Amino acid sequence: MPAQDVILVGILLLALVTVESGGYFLTKVVRGNVPANRLQMSFFRAGHAHAAVLLVLSIAILAVISNAALDGFWLWLAGTGVPVAAILMPAGFFLSVIGSDPQRPNRLIWLIWIGAAVLTAALITAGVGLIVGGVAAL
Repeated sequence: MPAQDVILVGILLLALVTVESGGYFLTKVVRGNVPANRLQMSFFRAGHAHAAVLLVLSIAILAVISNAALDGFWLWLAGTGVPVAAILMPAGFFLSVIGSDPQRPNRLIWLIWIGAAVLTAALITAGVGLIVGGVAAL
């Protein structure tokens, strides 16, 4: 694994600590210690779950992406797209419902859809690159 990927994995592992603290925040929300309406509760849970899953998926992809038949931009997209989505999507869930009692998400909900587009592009690129790299190694 290239050194820059090892560094990124280290950063992602540290980022999981922030997800852990987000879990603590969620326990305060569901206990009623932090005021939140149903919309906020749903979006906070979704943001927390997306952050954790996408960070772990990022680490898994980085562990194998050196076997992909990719280079240049495509290798960069496959290796960094999921970590970028791990920032954009949870940010969209959290930031789109900030306020004292929002009844619907604000415009920052678009961060979710931008993150989903980046995630899709990265997963397709990584998947195809790994399949082609694996077939070439046979």
